This record gives sequence, structure tokens and C-alpha cells, in this order.
Amino acid sequence: MSDDYAPTATPDALEARAHLYQQVRLFFATRNVLEVEVPLLSARFVTDPFIQPIIARRNDQCAYLQSSPEYALKRLLAAVPRCVYSLGKAFRDGENSTRHNSEFTLLEWYRLGMDDRALMGEVAEVVALAMPDVAINYSSYQQWFIDELELNPHLATASELATVASRFIEINGTGLSRDDWLDLLITHVLEPRLPPGLTFIYDYPASQAALARIVPDETGQPVARRFEAFLNGMELANGYWELTDAHELTQRFAADRAKRQALGLPDVRADERLLAALEAGLPACAGVALGVDRLLMHILGATSIEQVLTFPTARA
Repeated sequence: MSDDYAPTATPDALEARAHLYQQVRLFFATRNVLEVEVPLLSARFVTDPFIQPIIARRNDQCAYLQSSPEYALKRLLAAVPRCVYSLGKAFRDGENSTRHNSEFTLLEWYRLGMDDRALMGEVAEVVALAMPDVAINYSSYQQWFIDELELNPHLATASELATVASRFIEINGTGLSRDDWLDLLITHVLEPRLPPGLTFIYDYPASQAALARIVPDETGQPVARRFEAFLNGMELANGYWELTDAHELTQRFAADRAKRQALGLPDVRADERLLAALEAGLPACAGVALGVDRLLMHILGATSIEQVLTFPTARA
């Protein structure tokens, strides 16, 4: 008889998840950050060409299971300006590996009046709820490349990046962009060299701003005021000092859609309600999304995300 009716998480993993949720909710309650619920099913999806939707039907219309609560939370912030968080499910098609599941749990929160620097400190506090002795490291994106590869990622050309990458990676680089080369160097060279503990990388290239502000750094170089947090070398969280300019967001949505077209991906319409929220006035804030399942993997020493999920995709 098949045993695929059973959960892949152990009883200890189920207990650990419940305990982590209790810790998170207490953490935010003591800081007067309100837990809110937002729709999982929406008429719009993110334009990011590297995130693919799971499509559903609603009232005989196409709808999307959301890849994060980001858009809905920002709409809420524009109408009700107070610090909020969401702890719940998110969905992305085609993401299945030892670190990915198409259905996963995100903790996402927004802090009014904070920038990305302050929010990194709060992310460290959240991780320390479950891992109190975790080491904390910080590096700018630029310094990370200089320390490991003696290369300034903001100034290097695509050709220079390709030359450096060829020392580590065998790949046909035809058609790869400058950002593609940067990403390859990160995934194949830099991430595996990250030290143990929680590492924050901040001030990404302006071309990788997503929904973060672009601000000159101390040298005058325009950088995206966003960060990524890595726990023992695994990406854990992605945070922004949030873009609040509706006109700039419209341009970024258009650029995303053009890239989707160039890659032969289905078009995704811009979220008009999010743009309307920014036009109405999104308050200055910083926001971050943290992968709860990945945090649980580190808490329990798991080697696969299935070990912390009740029923992963293959058993859902």
C-alpha cells in the first residue's frame, strides 16, 4: 500500500512550525505591527519575468494565485497607513527543488518610516527568535564582488564579467546580459563562499531595483536600496526601501513586460490598483518577504524543504 497519503514533515517539524508562528506573532504584537489577511487569488499578477503564475478561474475569468502579498499590502498601506504583516501562503509555478515548492509560506511585513538599513536589523531580530546565537554579517553588493573577485560590479562591462565567469563556469554565454552574468557569478561563485550565519547583501545594481528606490551611494553611484538576506548560504529574505513614485513604477512595469515579450513569456498586465494606490500616496516605508519554510529548514537542520512541509507538491 502506498504511503503517499502521509505528511513528509515529522511531528517535531510540525511542532517547530507552530512554535515559530507563535514567536513571530508575539514579536510583531509587542511592536504594534498588525497582522492582516489579503487575497490569495487576484485578477493581476507581478510583471517580474522570472516569476511564473499559477492560473485559476474565478467567475469564468482568469485569475492568479499570488506569488506574494506585496501588491495587496501596499494597497492597504495607502488606505490605512500603519505597520502591517502577513503570514501565509504564496504560489509560484515551476519552482520545485530541495529549496523550492510551488506552494510555500511567506512572512511579509512593512514598517512605516523605516529604510532598508533599519529593516535589516529587524530581520536579524526575527531570525534570532529561533536562532539566538546566529552570527550576523553585512556587506554591500559592490564590496562583496571586490572582496571575492576583485571586480566592481557597478562598473564592469558584460565582456569583463564574462571573462571572470569563464574561470569558474563552463557556459555558452551567447545572448546573456550584464545582469545575467552578475547573477551567474553570485549563484555559482559568491553564494557558496558566504560565511556561516545570517549575511545581508545590500545596495544592488540600479538595473536590479525591482520595486525598490534608486538612490546614489556614498560615492555617487546610483544603487537600488534593497537587500537580500542569506542564512548559511541560502537565500532567506528580500527587502526594499519601497518605491513610492507611481510614474516610476509604471515605467518599471513596462520594462518588465518588454522583457517578458523578449523571452517569449506570456504577457502580464500591470496592476492598475497598485498604481492607483501609489498615486493616492503610499507612505514612506520599507518592506521585506522572508521564506518561512527555509527558516524552518535551518532551525531543524533539514536538507530538503519537504522535511518541513506537511504535504509538498508531489503529495498535495
